[in-house]
Amino acid sequence: MSLAVVLLAAIAATAGSATSASSSLKISALTSDRTAFETVLAAYKKANPNVDLKVTYADVTPYQSTLRTQLAAGTAADVMEVWPGNGNPGAIQVLAPYGYLADLSKQPFAKREPAGIKSVTHVNGKLYTVPLGLSGLGPIYNLTVLKKLGASPPTTWKQVLALCAKAKANGIVAYALGVQDDWVTQLVPYALVPTTVYARTPNFDALQRAGKASFSKSGWVTAENLYDQMSKAGCFEDSPLSTNYASTQTMLATDKAAGLVQGSWAFSDVKKQAAKGTLFKMYPLPATNNPRQTRMAGAPSAAFAVNAKSDNPEAMKFINFLASPVAQTAFAKASGNLPAYASSTYKPDPSLATFVTYLRAGKTNPFMDQLWPNPKVQAAHLKGLQSFFAGKESMSNVLGAMDSAYKGH
Repeated sequence: MSLAVVLLAAIAATAGSATSASSSLKISALTSDRTAFETVLAAYKKANPNVDLKVTYADVTPYQSTLRTQLAAGTAADVMEVWPGNGNPGAIQVLAPYGYLADLSKQPFAKREPAGIKSVTHVNGKLYTVPLGLSGLGPIYNLTVLKKLGASPPTTWKQVLALCAKAKANGIVAYALGVQDDWVTQLVPYALVPTTVYARTPNFDALQRAGKASFSKSGWVTAENLYDQMSKAGCFEDSPLSTNYASTQTMLATDKAAGLVQGSWAFSDVKKQAAKGTLFKMYPLPATNNPRQTRMAGAPSAAFAVNAKSDNPEAMKFINFLASPVAQTAFAKASGNLPAYASSTYKPDPSLATFVTYLRAGKTNPFMDQLWPNPKVQAAHLKGLQSFFAGKESMSNVLGAMDSAYKGH
């Protein structure tokens, strides 16, 4: 056999090997982000056709309960959805100290990280997560339903109660509430607390850490009592404890509810179910009768981290991709969120115009649990609120339990 034939055979063998070569990447993510996240996966797959993406989805509660177990057992995915900051079992400040998460500080994308999100993406000066979105939180209104009711998005607390009365009189739910899923129970207070707490006490978190402020002696009392007022005023459906998150999205999409207090991650599934031409928009949930005092909650969300025990090189390649304009724009367009990292190819969805205005005006606060010292506070809040809706707990007891959990009791 000639040398030329040998070389050609070698080249052909090498080319065939490269063409057939493939790798796989295991990812775990939340069901609530699935619709938007799959647009990101499609973009990655298009650029990396030989990568087999194996994605497992789960709802919030089972996801949180198994994530740490999997990490400890060494069975967790290569890349995992986590929570920025602190406050729940899947948050980076809970997981990173145990060595479960890979340090991303020296990855190429780290230099582009926006300064505004660093307080909840770092632990002890090290970067551990890449958020795909910047989520607003507040009432998402079905503008078609509001028009039928002859109503506008409320800008005062009196108008909130008036909308509840008008909607109920017309056989429509003012604000769909699916507290069968325990994580949903906290969202109405989260929408109110920026106004009832932080508008008057911007340094509340620092005071609380210093032992000079508490849930039960602050604007948290006002927020939870307003939540109670909404319940008594018939703002929600008759049995919120029998309604889950998915059902509330359907209620809003199919004109059975005027509003839904949720994060902007809910937009994608709501719009997917709605009739063509139905318009949705997020607004603040006012807690006073002075619109100038109103603030909104907004924070990084849909964040991903790399399993520290993973030796899969595809994991770091994927996490860098998540910070790219391609991934950030794809997720933002599909989810209704804003990109967490700057993207020149993204134009804010009109549904989020009001949130963008508040964000630019500096009138937003992070989701409350992201700054709490341990997951027990959120657990006490969720358990207490479900008991409240079951008629077994008072709001004052809920806040007292949160204070005890905050102190580590």
